[in-house]
Amino acid sequence: MVGLPPEDDLLLLISDTARLIGTYADRLARRHGMTKAQWVLMLKLSRHPGLSQKDLADMMEVEPITVGRLVDRLEARGLVVREPDEQDRRIWRLRLLPAAEPIMQTMAGHRADIASMIVTRIPSATVETLRSGLMQVKGNVTCALRGAEANGEHQDSTLTAAQ
Repeated sequence: MVGLPPEDDLLLLISDTARLIGTYADRLARRHGMTKAQWVLMLKLSRHPGLSQKDLADMMEVEPITVGRLVDRLEARGLVVREPDEQDRRIWRLRLLPAAEPIMQTMAGHRADIASMIVTRIPSATVETLRSGLMQVKGNVTCALRGAEANGEHQDSTLTAAQ
């Protein structure tokens, strides 16, 4: 892809699009006195109740201290609770409290609005092709990352289309 204008570079296009969607979601969250990171944390907990802070940090691809601070804020608002792990007293399990339900409903509405907005004026067949292609891209990258981890290597721009 050498020589292509930046707007035609697929890697930049994917990255910029994801960043813009994130910025838009963060603006929506701020209207409700929250951050996108807090919403992501709550969404992950709604799907996986009882996660540890470390497991949640791994899922969110942030440091455990970052999750700790997010949980502190959500706990102070009465939305999340830390509960001791039954097997290991060093671990705190996290779950949403009932007060989080209205926020989860608001988030669901915003997620639906964002999903609709990003496909506006795109034919449904193209949307399905895009979805399928992005799922394959995600699978390719996931596979490359697993291969790098298994080999103890760091992979860079040597990803191939054959993966």
